[in-house]
Amino acid sequence: MTDNWNLLGHAWAVDMLRRHIVTGETRHAYLIAGPPGVGRRSLALAFARALNCSNPPAPGDFCGACRNCKQIDAMQHPDLAVIQAESEGGILKVDQVREIKRTVSLKPYQSSYRIALFLRFQEANDNASNALLKTLEEAPAYAILLLTADSPESLLPTVVSRCEVLRLRPLKVGEVETKLEGRGIEGSLAKTIAHLSGGRPGYANRLLADKSLMEFRSARLDDLQKLLSASRVDKFSYAEKLAKEKDAMRESLLLWLSLWRDVFIRAAKSDAPLSNVDRAEWIESLAGGLSVAQARKVVTAHESALRRLERNVNARLLAEVLLMDLPK
Repeated sequence: MTDNWNLLGHAWAVDMLRRHIVTGETRHAYLIAGPPGVGRRSLALAFARALNCSNPPAPGDFCGACRNCKQIDAMQHPDLAVIQAESEGGILKVDQVREIKRTVSLKPYQSSYRIALFLRFQEANDNASNALLKTLEEAPAYAILLLTADSPESLLPTVVSRCEVLRLRPLKVGEVETKLEGRGIEGSLAKTIAHLSGGRPGYANRLLADKSLMEFRSARLDDLQKLLSASRVDKFSYAEKLAKEKDAMRESLLLWLSLWRDVFIRAAKSDAPLSNVDRAEWIESLAGGLSVAQARKVVTAHESALRRLERNVNARLLAEVLLMDLPK
């Protein structure tokens, strides 16, 4: 039997979903809620594989090797529809939901269930949410709807009430580190990724699977370190480069915010775990030169910049102001 569906943590959720399959008590709709990176999509796809595996090694499990398992894992299965906003932070529109209503009315093409996976459903507009209500009420027995969202409270109560709700929470950082080491991940890397993930298994897996994410993080934190002592001319030049790609700018600001939150933690003499544990010496040095109020001000500035970036303000001007206000 696949150990915990090959997931990091959330064993209680796996056990519950496995039991639903084994006892024939599968619900018509599930809402998997929790912070981004906690493993919502991974759990949903594992559940879809367990539902449709053509060669399960045990009831409620999946082999991972059959055609159905491989296609679902790649999100390219003919009986799996993935619905989401065009980009993270975008809007999931009513037409997308209406199209799925037609899709789920068709019998499965090659498996037991037709599955509709709605990612980040908190991004659905009101019309899309209301359209889903009809789909939830009229979906045939061979269709299962899986929704992921930050929290049930971010959705219409009428949508939530029609779903079985699973609330996923971050694990302890040490627990993620132990599980990564159990998978053969080298100790220092397991520690770094566990801390960066903040106990979110999905994000830990993403960092392991995509080396470019760690490379990007390292480069942008190195950039920040240089910017603290850079001239005005160099800061203006970097701001111009940073503003050319909104997605890269957003990711850069998120990384810098994570670093400054660590600085604030240490400036406040808190013993809370650092996210950027591999940069602990630099963080301690920065914290030693800032008051708690100064560190909080930098954190607030980055949070404000991220919110304003989503409102399509002048990105270059935003970057210039942020960089000019960095502590010396």
